[in-house]
Order: sequence, then C-alpha cells, then structure tokens
Amino acid sequence: MGNADSAPAQAFALLQIEQRGAVLTVGLNRPAKRNALNDAIIQEIGDCFAGLPDDVRAVVIHGLGDNFSSGLDLSELRERDATEGLVHSQTWHRVFDRIQYCRVPVIAALKGAVIGGGLELACAAHIRVAEPSAYFALPEGQRGIFVGGGGSVRLPRLIGVARMMDMMLTGRVYSATEGSAYGFAQYLVDADTALAKALELAEKIASNAPLTNFAVLQALPLIAEANPQTGLLMESLMATVAQSDQEAKRRIRAFLDHKTAKVKPT
Repeated sequence: MGNADSAPAQAFALLQIEQRGAVLTVGLNRPAKRNALNDAIIQEIGDCFAGLPDDVRAVVIHGLGDNFSSGLDLSELRERDATEGLVHSQTWHRVFDRIQYCRVPVIAALKGAVIGGGLELACAAHIRVAEPSAYFALPEGQRGIFVGGGGSVRLPRLIGVARMMDMMLTGRVYSATEGSAYGFAQYLVDADTALAKALELAEKIASNAPLTNFAVLQALPLIAEANPQTGLLMESLMATVAQSDQEAKRRIRAFLDHKTAKVKPT
C-alpha cells in the first residue's frame, strides 16, 4: 500500500488512526478492555468521522489486540433517568449514523469478540470482513438491558428479525462461519488476515469514481426500501447524475478504448 501519510491533525487517546494514501484506518485502541465501548471512545469515533480529511476515499475500522469490540463497557455503566437514557442512546445513534451515512465507504475488519455494541458498530459499516476467531452475540437479555446503538434497526436488515430475537432471548452466539453464511459479514478470511483484506478492498473501492461510491452508499439503501416505481425513478436520476460526472465520462471512454484495442485486428 505504500508508506503511511500523516494522520489527521486531531489527536485521539482511544483510537489509533493512520492514513495510507486515500485509505484511513481507524483502530479501536482499548485492547486491555477487549475494545469495550464507553462514552469517551464513542465521542472520538464521532469526531473522527465528522472530520475526515478531504483526500480520504475509504475507511477501515478495526480493533487492536485480539478483539474487534466486546460491546458496552459495563464497568462504566451507571444509572440514568429516562431523559438521560434517551439522550445517551441517541448520542450513539448519531455517531453510528456518521459511519453508515459517511461520504465514503467504511469497511470493518472483525476478529474475536463482535458483541453487543461492538456488533452494532460493525453493522454501521458497509462491508464486513471476518476472521475465523470472530464471534457474534447480543447478551443484552442476560444483562437486563436492551440494544441502544441502532442494532434493532440495522441488524435485522442483515440477518432478519427472528434471528436477532433468538440471539437476545437465548444468548445464542454465532461463529464466524455461521455469521458469514447468515449475513453478519460478507467475507470470511484466514486467521490474522481480516485487516489486510479490508485494506485491499478499501484500496480497490477508493479507486472508484467518488460520485458512484456516494450513490451506492446514499441512494441504494433508499431505493431498496422504496416502492418499485419510486425506486426506479431514483435509480434513473442517480444514473443520469453519475453519467454526467466528468470522471465517469473519462472512465467510460477509457473502458471503451481498452475494449476496442482488445478486438482490433493485428
């Protein structure tokens, strides 16, 4: 991938951030806590995604150490009244929305624990790559709490409501192999290679036309949930905008020239 460029100017205490060309890596840096999520790291994730450098065209989020994230840091859990609880949950929603609705694609490299809030964080990414060590769980039912980081919205769209209900009611744990089959992750790779694969995908994605990437991220989910006629109209509008983009025109010309050269008689 080449030498790393300088990281964004802002300093982060709980994230390890590195920019390599057009790809930004965001590492959850609480390995002693299995990268458990507390308010401080959630704030840093939000700040990071709110201030992506202009030249970043893809992001990889991963966990330092042996785990992606073990979820909510229960050691810092405190009682909140109804208003405080609502505001706290909506803070997580806003941060994870910044990932889901990021201007560039986000890839999550998963290993070890991907549970609770860690699974909610992974669900906000657009592509998930899992190692054999990864396992997925929602232990909220056993802990007397409920998902609060958007998991009830995002995860059922990946695996279905019934499967999520089973996880929360029974504490069922899915392995990486099961997870890749059921939709938790799109890629299952060898041990210790999830980050490398995520970086490989990020480099490839970063080379796409930015407007096309943006349309895939922002329009495609809306089209999928719209009624067919609305979806078709939105598709036509996005196709028109994308094809009018100067970089898209250049890419189309280059493709046609390459195709013509291949069939040209010698």
